[in-house]
Amino acid sequence: MENETRSLPTGTLIRRFLPYFRKHTKTVVFDLLCALLTTVCELVLPMIVSEITHRGETDPASLTWQFVLMLGGVYILLRVIDAAANYFMQSVGHIMGSRMETDMRGDLFHHLQKLSFGFYSDAKVGQIMARITSDLFQVTEFAHHCPEEFLIAGVKIIVSFAVLCTKNIPLTLLMFAVLPFMLIFARHFNSKMRRIFKERNKQVGEINAQVEDSLLGIRVVKSFANEAIEEEKFRAGNLKFLDLKADSYRVMAQFGTSNRIFDGLMYIVIVMAGAILIGREQLSLADFTAYLLYATVLLNSIRRIVEFTEQFQQGMTGIDRFFEVLDAPIDILDAPDAKALTDVRGEVTFDNVSFHYGDDDAEVLHGLNLHVTPGQSIALVGPSGAGKTTLCNLLPRFYDVTGGRILIDGQDIRHLTQKSLREAIGVVQQDVYLFAGTVYENIAYGKPGATLEEVIEAAKLAGAHDFITALPDGYDTYTGERGVRLSGGQKAESIFLLRVTPDFLRPFMKVE
Repeated sequence: MENETRSLPTGTLIRRFLPYFRKHTKTVVFDLLCALLTTVCELVLPMIVSEITHRGETDPASLTWQFVLMLGGVYILLRVIDAAANYFMQSVGHIMGSRMETDMRGDLFHHLQKLSFGFYSDAKVGQIMARITSDLFQVTEFAHHCPEEFLIAGVKIIVSFAVLCTKNIPLTLLMFAVLPFMLIFARHFNSKMRRIFKERNKQVGEINAQVEDSLLGIRVVKSFANEAIEEEKFRAGNLKFLDLKADSYRVMAQFGTSNRIFDGLMYIVIVMAGAILIGREQLSLADFTAYLLYATVLLNSIRRIVEFTEQFQQGMTGIDRFFEVLDAPIDILDAPDAKALTDVRGEVTFDNVSFHYGDDDAEVLHGLNLHVTPGQSIALVGPSGAGKTTLCNLLPRFYDVTGGRILIDGQDIRHLTQKSLREAIGVVQQDVYLFAGTVYENIAYGKPGATLEEVIEAAKLAGAHDFITALPDGYDTYTGERGVRLSGGQKAESIFLLRVTPDFLRPFMKVE
């Protein structure tokens, strides 16, 4: 794909992704509220332990059973609230992420339907499939957990800092001095992970493309006894994917190891500095215990962010690759003043038409003039590559002319709606293609909602009724993917019916 090597900044991707949260605003707000409740439960326990330790140090008699039961009851209540909030986050929160993934997949497929033949000439179906399936799977977890994890981490860091500052500011500053170094390392490893994940996802698309190509061409593969060649091609792609996964795990291991070192550094700073301050009677044992507990809460939060980093970067990669396709320009659009083609007579005029493909400057057609009167049959004859197929593809605007104009009944086709234009043209492709489904469904594709009687009448007029009724299930016979269960001749007749039927008959028909 043309832009598959680009990489948008994280801020840009998040800003463009935010609209997908909009229709789930209430769920997101309640989910974040639940995240705050679970955070409160974690932050309250060190406070309770600190209070008990302080009273035990200064006034043991105040630790009555009523006081202890009251603290225990408060904490149990908080844990019940925590359990309910966590259930909401795990169920409704994940469903919200899945709905956002569904919305994105719908937008992507909708955009793919609008892209011209030029896009599909350069794109691999396997790559597109990877973006619309596996890439968006990664977005689900990202969409759900990203707001939660950053909110929880932010609240824990701010509250921990505020509470600890009330106990001993120098020790608090010394403890939090480690965080900037952790953030610097995190940024370094994040950029490496983003690059590797993108390469890995791209390779998934390459494997999909290779498998699709091999399986769809399995009859050709077996005809030439080339199974070993296909296996070798797959093995090479599979091993490349393994290497990329190994690289991603190495980077994650490096990231995790560096954070474990910082964890130990933060603990030893607290222990050593705390011991000195206790010796100087500048810090009580109760406050020292609170520091150790809050350090644990803080480091657990940082560990969650570290673990989430892989998920975050995978989500960012999926979103990046999603927008790569969504940003692919739609080459052929209806003009603002486009009108529907009606009452078609079938007069076709190529007026000084020129055309070249994409970035290729070599013209396939140059200054072509052709006039076809209604009911007239025209045969295009010439060697391969002479432009016969190209000329036919220009008529329904599968491509736009680069010079001149094409007229139908005296109207420039660029001023007609694509839908009405293509509905007026019957097409029999060189590459016989049938959709996976029944014979009836394939014939009726040219006229959605056609009755069985209409389909049968069309088949009779096309001379295909007899071979269809001879099939195991008649019109309900499953054709298989790409019509593999039909013979070449049957597929050709079926594809003709797909485009040309009594009511489906077009005023004029293009045969490649």
